[in-house]
Amino acid sequence: MKIKLDDLQYRIMKILWQEGEASVARVRDLLKSERDLAITTVGTVLTRLAKRNLVTHFKEGRQFIYKPAISEKRAHSSMVQGLVNQLFKGDPGTLLNHLITENDFDETELDELERKIQAFKDSKGKS
Repeated sequence: MKIKLDDLQYRIMKILWQEGEASVARVRDLLKSERDLAITTVGTVLTRLAKRNLVTHFKEGRQFIYKPAISEKRAHSSMVQGLVNQLFKGDPGTLLNHLITENDFDETELDELERKIQAFKDSKGKS
């Protein structure tokens, strides 16, 4: 399943990943410092996420409690793959090259990237 989230949807999902579960009012309260949204707006976004099977919900008293139906890692993987497909013709190496050449990494960050690449190569050699 391809996962695409706009900024507000992603922020709401981030809250659910952090909280585990939350009511519409709780999500709205946690968003308030960034965006002052009507409770109906937050409810609409959560309903749409539920229709896409990205969140589940259950009734508690008179309110719905929402929980993420997908992991943050799965969402990130899908969204990055979408970015790679859209901007880099499906080639993750081109994305990596772009990130390395377009960012000002310091020596420590480059050393860490080299360590991660080597650890990946080592793990591939063992399988």
